[in-house]
Amino acid sequence: MLRINVLVSALVFPLALVTNPLRAADALPLTELAKPGRALMLRHALAPGVGDPANFELRDCATQRNLDAAGRAQAAELGKRLAKAGVARAKVYSSQWCRCLETARLLEIGPVEELPQLNSFFRRAEAQEPQTAALRDFLARLPADGPPVVLVTHQVVISALTGRGAVSGGGVILALDGTREPRVLGDIEAN
Repeated sequence: MLRINVLVSALVFPLALVTNPLRAADALPLTELAKPGRALMLRHALAPGVGDPANFELRDCATQRNLDAAGRAQAAELGKRLAKAGVARAKVYSSQWCRCLETARLLEIGPVEELPQLNSFFRRAEAQEPQTAALRDFLARLPADGPPVVLVTHQVVISALTGRGAVSGGGVILALDGTREPRVLGDIEAN
């Protein structure tokens, strides 16, 4: 049932984010991420379409849904906003999908490290539970007083971990506390 809920969330959350006026009440300033022990789960920037083509291959960007010019500009602008908010250097982890890696690199706030726990499991429901558990283990190992962490990922991963959605280029800020259940502080809006 949880797997079905995440799939439904992946389809419904984007609409709810656009149409729900109460969403802005949860928005946090980016300066929140500059505090020790904070992590941003960031959905990749704009990439037209849904999911990936049937011939998708992880290491072949030509087979994937990728950022368009607007997505590249969105990611670069978010990087500037983060730097202005005091997050000029961060630990940056990314899904291995090309659209996430490109988003992460365009932020220009730190070296990018691939983290398979951030990979999409859209249309692969059997991967959701073990992958989310592995991501929770990873988050529990991050220091509660450490530097900012940015996790560039996909809608389904954000929803599975936080129960919240995020539009492309938006995300959820977490307070890391050494547990597998970091506290959700609020959202950042896409630019």
